[in-house]
Amino acid sequence: MDGPVASALRVLPEYLGYHVLLSAAALAIGIALSLPLALLASRSALLRWPLLSFVSLVQTIPGLALMALFYPILIGLSLLTTKLTGGGFSALGFLPALLALTLYSMLPIVRNVVAGIANLDPSLGEAADGVGMTGRQRLLRVELPLIAPVMMAGIRTAAVWVIGTATLATPVGQTSLGNYIFSGLQTENWIWVLFGCAVSAALALTVDQLLAVIEGGLAQRRRRRIWSAGVALLLGVLTAAFTVLGPASRTDYVIGAKNFTEQYILADLIGQRLAHTGHAAAVRSGLGSAVVFRALAQNDIDVYVDYSGTIWANAMGRSDHPSRKVMLREIESWLKREHGITMLGALGFENAYALTMRSDRAEELGVHSIADLGRHAPGLSLGSDYEFFARPDWTMLRDGYGLSFAHTREFQSTFMYRALADGDVDVIAAFSSDGRIEADHLTVLEDPQQRIPPYDAILMVSPKRANDEELASALAPLIGAVPVRRMRQANFLVDKPQGAISPAEAARWLGKMIPHSGSE
Repeated sequence: MDGPVASALRVLPEYLGYHVLLSAAALAIGIALSLPLALLASRSALLRWPLLSFVSLVQTIPGLALMALFYPILIGLSLLTTKLTGGGFSALGFLPALLALTLYSMLPIVRNVVAGIANLDPSLGEAADGVGMTGRQRLLRVELPLIAPVMMAGIRTAAVWVIGTATLATPVGQTSLGNYIFSGLQTENWIWVLFGCAVSAALALTVDQLLAVIEGGLAQRRRRRIWSAGVALLLGVLTAAFTVLGPASRTDYVIGAKNFTEQYILADLIGQRLAHTGHAAAVRSGLGSAVVFRALAQNDIDVYVDYSGTIWANAMGRSDHPSRKVMLREIESWLKREHGITMLGALGFENAYALTMRSDRAEELGVHSIADLGRHAPGLSLGSDYEFFARPDWTMLRDGYGLSFAHTREFQSTFMYRALADGDVDVIAAFSSDGRIEADHLTVLEDPQQRIPPYDAILMVSPKRANDEELASALAPLIGAVPVRRMRQANFLVDKPQGAISPAEAARWLGKMIPHSGSE
């Protein structure tokens, strides 16, 4: 069994390699765009204000939001390209992250170049004109050499920003050092969180120091220093490219996963099933519900597990409450008809939202159901994950039971349970298959009106894999084979405070209880 440090080191080449490539590409494109635009703006007041306003405005948009906004835009462009040329491109992962980081890199470069030229002594320009220099000669021989230190300071700032912000690329499907941080936060693997932060900081400091050497070489006109630092940066990028893009990186299937423990375990379980049949699989984890569903529909991923209630309410926009069997049948038909997605079947458990309280607090207030909760809600606080309050589930619960809480708060799910235990909130929207419910002796409130729809875990494959018999055969043993009790145990093996194991190890434990296909 690998310890957290050993497991972190094992995936370091992949995570660091992708992080370096993404950051280097974004910074290179950012410099290529920023320098000519800044030089034009320094000579045109008409262009200067709009350009500076635009690059400043970009900085007000949170990095993760900007990356997520690019994803649906790129999906539209991919569909248009497919119609026009017959071939699209993957909108998940690298492209949305690259575009967002490129925009983030521009502000310090543009601002420093414009400010540097604006603050040059006017007599230098007059002297250049007096000796008959052309505009191009004046720029290359006078202005750029003089503002080189200021320009490099802007590039250094941009590099640090880009490397730091690139850790947010994980939720849009791009592997980066953020994989350590996002998965570590969810599974309370603090060594992974610290490891990801430390490696990202070390990378930023190293790049900053190499750029500082180039800055000093420009100021002192020492070409050897410039070339040595430049070659070191280039070697780093080439090493990263060889690490992640080399011949050993064969991938037959791409598995999607959302950003909580159960999804990490199920993705690893699917990957292990595929590996048993001789197929290599990559996992895109930490994806949001809307992103992962679109990724499957657009063939950016091949397979993932979602929940019937999520598809029913969020994707289909339905608010009625049919029986579980009817809901699954209608979901299967809708997925195939509207998106070409094939539903292989339900895994055998559901993971529904469940309003939950500490048992002592529920007993104190005499609360056993959500109907009871309605009478006490004005004096209580409710905590949830980031998605719950935007879902139709919350609207149906709130309106059906007349829930009016004094305060509502959103948490990363790990901290949501901590907040309940510490008394920071009185009620949480927990997950019915979460092992922490039993481990923490929590009370799940009954839903007498059945306002919360079923959330059966369903296995789905992308349109391009609809007729992939090998994939279907490898995953068929999972259908109906994961009871909720086993899933709770697997989740708790990862989430328990002491002696927790990795999602991959929990998946192996879960997989031992599921027979392999007889055709393998």
